Amino acid sequence: QVQLVESGGGSVQAGGSLRLSCTASLNTDNRYCMGWFRQGPGKEREGVAVTLSSGSSTYYADYADSVKGRFTISQDNAKNTLSLQMNSLKPEDSAMYYCAAARLAWWIRSCTKAPGDYNYWGQGTQVTVSS
Repeated sequence: QVQLVESGGGSVQAGGSLRLSCTASLNTDNRYCMGWFRQGPGKEREGVAVTLSSGSSTYYADYADSVKGRFTISQDNAKNTLSLQMNSLKPEDSAMYYCAAARLAWWIRSCTKAPGDYNYWGQGTQVTVSS
């Protein structure tokens, strides 16, 4: 059974940094896209950053335009951990952040940022950025 548990959310002033972590229990026989998504009050859930990796190699990473250059996604497969380093945070980054996973067929080499394509979700961790 796939389980995803996020941690690291909190409150920070604009311009500050936070690091989110997601501990994942996944079937290592399968391939997964892993990603971070967020949902602000009254907004739809959106993809923030997604990645496809194996071992110590990252094959694919993609970011929402709004976070490019500020956020970095990384995956430590040895520790089954997905991280999101968030720098230069803005008030509009405030949201509930979710870790998610999507099982991939062997021939797929990229990941989408569409929430509907992800099968497994964590409970979320709140990020609040004050101005």
